[in-house]
Amino acid sequence: MHSIEAKVADSPFQQALDFIYSFIDYERQRTPRTRQTWDLKRIQNLLARLANPHLQVKTVHVAGSKGKGSTSSMVASVLTAAGYKTGLYTSPHLHLYNERIRIDGHYITNDEIVALISKIKPAVEVVNLENPEKNEHLTTFEITTALGFLYFAAKKAEFQVIEVGLGGRLDATNVVQPEVSVITSISYEHTELLGNTLTAIAGEKAGIIKPGGIVVVAPQVPEAEKAITAIAGQQHARQIYVGRDITYKSTGFSNATQSLLVRGRLDTYGITIPLLGKFQLDNAATAVGALEVLIEKGYRIPKTAIIEGMANVQWEGRLQILNHEPLVITDGAHNQDSIHKLCEALRQYFKYDQAILVLGMSADKDVTGIVSELAPFFGKVIATRSVHPRSMLTAPIAAEFRKHNIDIKQTEDISVALPMALRMAGKNDLICVTGSLFVAAGAIEQALVLGLKP
Repeated sequence: MHSIEAKVADSPFQQALDFIYSFIDYERQRTPRTRQTWDLKRIQNLLARLANPHLQVKTVHVAGSKGKGSTSSMVASVLTAAGYKTGLYTSPHLHLYNERIRIDGHYITNDEIVALISKIKPAVEVVNLENPEKNEHLTTFEITTALGFLYFAAKKAEFQVIEVGLGGRLDATNVVQPEVSVITSISYEHTELLGNTLTAIAGEKAGIIKPGGIVVVAPQVPEAEKAITAIAGQQHARQIYVGRDITYKSTGFSNATQSLLVRGRLDTYGITIPLLGKFQLDNAATAVGALEVLIEKGYRIPKTAIIEGMANVQWEGRLQILNHEPLVITDGAHNQDSIHKLCEALRQYFKYDQAILVLGMSADKDVTGIVSELAPFFGKVIATRSVHPRSMLTAPIAAEFRKHNIDIKQTEDISVALPMALRMAGKNDLICVTGSLFVAAGAIEQALVLGLKP
């Protein structure tokens, strides 16, 4: 539970949350995950007992290593701007559990969660009785996924944009029959489950491609693209690639927005997005690709809605500016590839004197690879921990930076780290808080406490 989620003892909402979190929660547990009980049978059984709500709403399904949340948010924002009642399901949350499930930008309420859990609970108990081994019980993520589907169906959403939790092929969300599947940038992550090669990881992500379906693919490294192409071919799916079928060029940026011209298959779109980073240009073009598929299928999505929806997209914790003088930026980058892209973006988009890093990571991350990207960029470093149960201790992070002869400070308390960095910084310096979305969430919360203003 994140720091902003204060417990209200014995409230119906807290009881509902306690029920959800009482099951196996792979986002939070420290023990290694295994493949043994990773399948779709439990979630399919649960959803069948709830009248298959996931099949009652038109779906856009989004997988990837990086950018899937941003791309999902872009697609949902445009569909809302086009007049469709649109659900958005994402994970993990930064501050509140409710963030995971929203319609037209509005979070599911505490009371709605309580009411829906009361409907789900009996079905969960029956499914778990049929699988008496605890490691075969429904997981927290599977129950949350069912909750999202049930909410969107109950609210009569016209579209649901569903972000994959982990992988794709065996992810709990992969029970939908999407109008279009989307695969964003793929890099090394969760290798204990997805495999040790990009071919294996891309193969798991491409598991969301349905027979005879349509997939829009963001720019990929050749190994990942080859794997996706092979699986799409096996599924006889139509393939649309950003970089070939859809192209774009950057047309400028400020410290808060960037613009691009996307040449789609149906039209050309001049777009401005309030998200920085070259990777967000990839995501925007990928989102346009998915939206054009929906247009081809007969859904009314005017060009003006694409421009408006992109301009209004909101997605916290991605190159988010928390303060000026000194410049404080937080980003949820959590693997070597995303950290590399973060450093590139800091060089491209911002001017500053010295760069100060606040870094906290999850325990399963590649500390050597991540530090190798960061060490040439930052002269001063603070290692810290989020409040998340799977956060890495600061000692391994500090040891890795010392191999690069970098002076490093340590605090196990995320709420101490940002004030410490601010004391070290001059008004023309940059402070970057990164390493995980949970650290980004902690920075955002602490910025509010400190009264920082972007």
